[in-house]
Amino acid sequence: MIDEDVVRHIANLSKIELKEEEVKKFKEDFKKIIEFFDQLDEIEADVEPTYHVLPLKNVFRKDKPGKTLDRDAVLANARYKENGYFKGPRVVE
Repeated sequence: MIDEDVVRHIANLSKIELKEEEVKKFKEDFKKIIEFFDQLDEIEADVEPTYHVLPLKNVFRKDKPGKTLDRDAVLANARYKENGYFKGPRVVE
């Protein structure tokens, strides 16, 4: 089962610092989570899974081409633009 050393190890891997009372609380929380998974293991294999509790169907419309917006009007308020496109900051070094 989960002991306090395991909780500290998980916290270290998660790069979070826990106080001693938090370690004890998380130990109990992890114990409850594992107990719940143990309950799930007791489910019989021939039970059909429930994907959604409400009978929903695909409500998407057909994808039909339509009138597009004028490029100049769309870019009129853009702070940064280049060659007819929005320009954003570089995020990859």
